[in-house]
Amino acid sequence: MPLHTKKTMSLCVKKNNSKMKKTALITGATSGIGKATAQILAKNNFKIVLCGRRKDRLEELEKELSAFTEVHSLQFDVRDKKDVLEKISTLPTDFSVIDVLINNAGNAHGLDPIQNGDLDDWDAMIDINVKGLLYVSKAIIPQMVERQSGHIINIGSTAAKEVYPNGNVYCGSKHAVDAITAGMRIDLNPYGIRVGGIHPGMVATEFSEVRFKGDADRAANVYKGFDPLVAEDIADIIHFVVSRPYHVNIADLVVMSTAQASSTIVKKNV
Repeated sequence: MPLHTKKTMSLCVKKNNSKMKKTALITGATSGIGKATAQILAKNNFKIVLCGRRKDRLEELEKELSAFTEVHSLQFDVRDKKDVLEKISTLPTDFSVIDVLINNAGNAHGLDPIQNGDLDDWDAMIDINVKGLLYVSKAIIPQMVERQSGHIINIGSTAAKEVYPNGNVYCGSKHAVDAITAGMRIDLNPYGIRVGGIHPGMVATEFSEVRFKGDADRAANVYKGFDPLVAEDIADIIHFVVSRPYHVNIADLVVMSTAQASSTIVKKNV
């Protein structure tokens, strides 16, 4: 076969492979579960839209993942409704069709009994975990409805399934995520859109440092004496979920480490 013909065929294959790639938009992509998910999907034939607040981390991760796939970054805080809608509307053509939306951005702030709760902490949890998820979803869902195709994964928590002491508002926000996920699945069912929730237990990420406002020692104690989940465990599950045949929808999945039986029952070796 002539060399120029081989080159032409090679280019065609590359183009076809590019067309076959799905695009995943991931919020909270600069750390923890979001970052690990972006990494595994980038290495498994997905184009990636990274969303996060921290520009330096977005740039660093975009550079890393560009070795494997096409990557585009959007810097915004999910709490800012106007900025969310505007930034997502600026996606270039090659990234504008979102096949998979992973609503991962979320935080816990404080661990106090309800009577001692901080109003700013409450606002942050409701604004990020609930309203932020809704803002991003609102920006993406119309195109999925129009195509009658798409997959939405909302990252919840075991706190969506139970309530534990001092977890009050955080648990309430994650219960809301669980209910919104079920509502999405019902409302989007006529359009063939897959919707599922993944609810991790204790995952050793920056989560506890944020909850305890940078108190690294207190955060470290949360994960002492047992093997907690790590971000890559959840990312691996997300990849499994999004790679199922289209007629399969993992609607609701709770995952904990072997040592964890509930939010408050953990077998520790200390």
